Amino acid sequence: MNPDSNPNPVSNAGPIASESPLKPRRWFPHKTLSVYMVIVWLLLNNSISPGHILLGAFLGWLIPWLTQAFWPEALHIRKPLLVIKMAVIIFYDIIVANLILAARILGPVNKLQPAFVKVPLDIDHDFTIALLASIISLTPGTVSADVNKESGYLLLHCLHVVDPEAEIRLVKERYEAPLKEIFEC
Repeated sequence: MNPDSNPNPVSNAGPIASESPLKPRRWFPHKTLSVYMVIVWLLLNNSISPGHILLGAFLGWLIPWLTQAFWPEALHIRKPLLVIKMAVIIFYDIIVANLILAARILGPVNKLQPAFVKVPLDIDHDFTIALLASIISLTPGTVSADVNKESGYLLLHCLHVVDPEAEIRLVKERYEAPLKEIFEC
């Protein structure tokens, strides 16, 4: 038998390294995330000892480095001051929604008007949609039930809705518009 006429040519083939779907690793893939991780580490430990600073810096480098294959693209915040303003608005909304929800739950239950609301999305970036859904779910009384990127809507369940159109306007103006401006998507 001729050695060149191997009936199974695949058996001699080895793995081809150049066809790897992974991007080459960068040493510092997410610098801002690393800095935030060090700050959070120090705050959680309530210490700024050299050991905690070194361990926080090591973890702040290691975790983004190990997980960079899961980050499809770098995310750029275009307006950092708007992030702070939005965080204050979200915190305020969570507190107010807790008070309103407590009053509604302690009041007559038959007065509640739960409903599903379809919010059409003007954003199409996966991270921004997930962030919007998370913000809505953080606010008591509302939860993101479904995201349909093909139809371009976010399905919300609200514990009490009098006017669905007003609820849609509130979500779009208060949360979606700032997210779109922050990430310019």
